[in-house]
Amino acid sequence: MRHFPFGSANDGDPPFELTGGMPPPRDLSDPYGRRAAEPEPDDDFDDDDAAAPRRRIAWGRWIMRALGALVILFVLLVGWLAITAPLSKSLQPPLPPSVTLLAEDGTPIARRGAIIGAPVDAAKLPKNVTNAFIAIEDRRFRTHWGIDPRGILRAMLHNIGRGGLREGGSTITQQLAKNAFLDSDRTAARKIREVMIAFWLEAWLSKDQILSRYLSNVYFGDNVYGLRAAAKHYFNRDPEDLSIGQAAMMAGLVKAPSRLAPTGNLKGARARQKLVVRAMADAGLIDKATAANVAPARLSASRIKPLPDGTYFADWVLPDARDRAGEIVTETTVRTTLDRRLQRMAERAVAHAGLKTAQVALVAMRPDGRVVAMVGGKNYAASPFNRATQARRQPGSAFKLFVYLAAMRAGLTPDSTIADEPVTIGDWSPKNSDGRYEGEITLRHAFAKSSNVAAARLIQKVGVAQVIKAARDLGISTPIPNEATIALGTSTVSLLELTAAYAGIAAESYPVRPHGLEAEPEEHHWYDGLAGGTHALTRTERDEMLDLLSASAETGTGRRAALSIKTFGKTGTTQDNRDALFMGFADNLVVGVWVGNDDNTPNPGLSGGGVPARVWREFMTEALGVGAAIPPEAIPASVDPDALDDGDNSVLPVGGDIDGMGLHLHVGRDGSISLGGEDRDDRGRPPRSDEPRDEERYRDDQ
Repeated sequence: MRHFPFGSANDGDPPFELTGGMPPPRDLSDPYGRRAAEPEPDDDFDDDDAAAPRRRIAWGRWIMRALGALVILFVLLVGWLAITAPLSKSLQPPLPPSVTLLAEDGTPIARRGAIIGAPVDAAKLPKNVTNAFIAIEDRRFRTHWGIDPRGILRAMLHNIGRGGLREGGSTITQQLAKNAFLDSDRTAARKIREVMIAFWLEAWLSKDQILSRYLSNVYFGDNVYGLRAAAKHYFNRDPEDLSIGQAAMMAGLVKAPSRLAPTGNLKGARARQKLVVRAMADAGLIDKATAANVAPARLSASRIKPLPDGTYFADWVLPDARDRAGEIVTETTVRTTLDRRLQRMAERAVAHAGLKTAQVALVAMRPDGRVVAMVGGKNYAASPFNRATQARRQPGSAFKLFVYLAAMRAGLTPDSTIADEPVTIGDWSPKNSDGRYEGEITLRHAFAKSSNVAAARLIQKVGVAQVIKAARDLGISTPIPNEATIALGTSTVSLLELTAAYAGIAAESYPVRPHGLEAEPEEHHWYDGLAGGTHALTRTERDEMLDLLSASAETGTGRRAALSIKTFGKTGTTQDNRDALFMGFADNLVVGVWVGNDDNTPNPGLSGGGVPARVWREFMTEALGVGAAIPPEAIPASVDPDALDDGDNSVLPVGGDIDGMGLHLHVGRDGSISLGGEDRDDRGRPPRSDEPRDEERYRDDQ
């Protein structure tokens, strides 16, 4: 600061104090209006002090221009939104998400739709219910205009601090905009549209109307949409009757409904419930004492029945169909591999099995793994449990496929010999179930008669590890104990996986992956070989395995399944006849059949060469249009069919057996009746295993 004289040097007036860098005034006594002499520059004077006002003016102009540009952009976005967003449907609920499954010929076979409850009115819900959602999803819902700048800023700071996108700042209005109008793409354009729609909804709807729409359509897991459906589904009550704890759990599911659904993750859902209750207390929506007394919500799930089109195949393929369709927001169709003609034949063959309490399952696939028919039980309505895919049962002698494959890989052939005599391995002494031993026999004959001691000797010869490797190579994924007893099928496996293993022999490559959807084009990478991939059987291995399988199906324990064309297969019967199987293939069809009790109790007289083989043969003869290897015998003229029932006046069990009057009769699918439906031992009893009959001894006994 400096002092400058004001006026003439002779007028004696005191100096006038000036600040900053203002120029001195003109000398008023000068008739020409000239300025007074310029003062000497001061070292404290800075040119930036003079430029500051100019900069402030420039910044103000840029700010005004930016605001103007934003206004213009806003108008343009509104126009774009009016054209592209379906605002005319703003008050309509979204279409129910659903998947329609198609057979391979394009015919619809099943439909799975979402569970959607009736709309709720937020104004009529208890405050604690709506407050639970507001506290955890949008605390300033009642005061903002569609977006929450504070929430967005908080989310940005949290994401920056945590090094990733972990938290969002979307309001309830924005979530409604996204669910009702938009897809889930994370693009800037979608986000802009979401914000614009949120503004539009705030302008046209009240807060309670927005909240009502949101609660009526939000996803709660378990394919349930809307608060009313979710309250019924998880707690068997109306949303108007939800407790604070139940409402908090419902609100907590919105963040990750599939992961937190309490039917599958009760612990996670309750942890999230605590977080919601704490948020309600922090927001002042409930007091601390009330929050402390909220107990963990207890489920009282009332399963809402799906659409009445359930089938075993549809249940199995639906998860993959949903993955194939992606995030479903409208109806989606997915083509499957099911052959409707073959499915009907499979169901008929199972119905003709003549079973009483025992259950049955059947899987039919092509050698490449395409499942064309599936039956998981006698009656889906009575029991939707899929015994073809979900049950894990012992395969019995059907597991010998892997023992003999390991033997063929070790250099043995079907003509190699082995001792059919008792053997002891450690403390294990297996025996043939019929107690008969033939001495030195070929592997072909041992496989055909399903010799237990021969299989035990083979696994001792080639090693347990090589048998396990053969099973793994053909796609068996269930646990297999590292012990010699697995040679007789003591480990458990699903019928679907075992059928796929047999398909590996038919296809000349392994493993065969069973699938129910039409395969999509695969991308092959250099590392596929390292990860496993598909391998081919050697020509010698396949020819030798076909030799063994044909011997078993045509002359051995599975001869009841033999067709008029080349047939390959293997029987399986577990201890005490608890499970019985026939696995085999012919032409271009691989089929597995299982029979047993759900409670794993014994089935006297049941064997893989009996009912399972006959069910397999009935299905295959109709599916392939061929006949049986041995035509059924005609009904003897001296037998009165009306006298063959067991006293309950029921119709003859087509495809079943009848005992009575000292006779054992088998009723064929075509109505024919043959004597000796099951082989008998010298006491007239059915065989205890799937071992073939000793034909020479049988003729002598006769």
